[in-house]
Amino acid sequence: MSRASDQTSNAVATEVAALASLSHRELRLAWRQYYKAYPPKFVNRTVIELGVAWKIQERAFGGLGTATKRQLDALADELEIKSDITRPKQLELRPGARLVRDWRGETHEVVVTEDGFLWRGQSWRSLSLIAKEITGTHWSGPRFFGLASERNTGGVMDE
Repeated sequence: MSRASDQTSNAVATEVAALASLSHRELRLAWRQYYKAYPPKFVNRTVIELGVAWKIQERAFGGLGTATKRQLDALADELEIKSDITRPKQLELRPGARLVRDWRGETHEVVVTEDGFLWRGQSWRSLSLIAKEITGTHWSGPRFFGLASERNTGGVMDE
C-alpha cells in the first residue's frame, strides 16, 4: 500500500469512527448529504451510521464494480422469482396427520381431517381452539403442537 493510500485509509477510518459521536440529528443530516434524501423514518441509529459509513468509504475507495452490481441484481431477481422472503411459509397439514402433545401429564392426540381437526371425538376448525381448551389460556395452535416456532417457521406434516 502506498503512503497516500495509507493516509486515505486513516482519514476514512477517523471519519467513520467520528460518526459515533454525532447526535441523532447530525447523523440524519449526514445521511441527507450523502443520499440526497431523508433517511427512512423508523430506522435505528445503527443502520443510519452504517449507511453513512458506507457512503464515506464509497467516496474514498469507489463503490461496487459493474460486474458485482450486475451479479447482485441477478441474485435479487432470482430471489424474487423463487421465493417470497416477506411472508412466512404456510403450514400445510395433510388429512390423517396426527399431532401429539403431552400437557401436564396427559397426552393429547389430534387428527387432521379434510375440514379441520378431530380431538377427543369432536370436530374442531382450529388448532388454537383445541390448545385453548387443553390449557385454559390462549395459545397459537401450531406453536402449542410444535409445528411453528415464535418466528412461524411452518412445515409439512405427514402421517
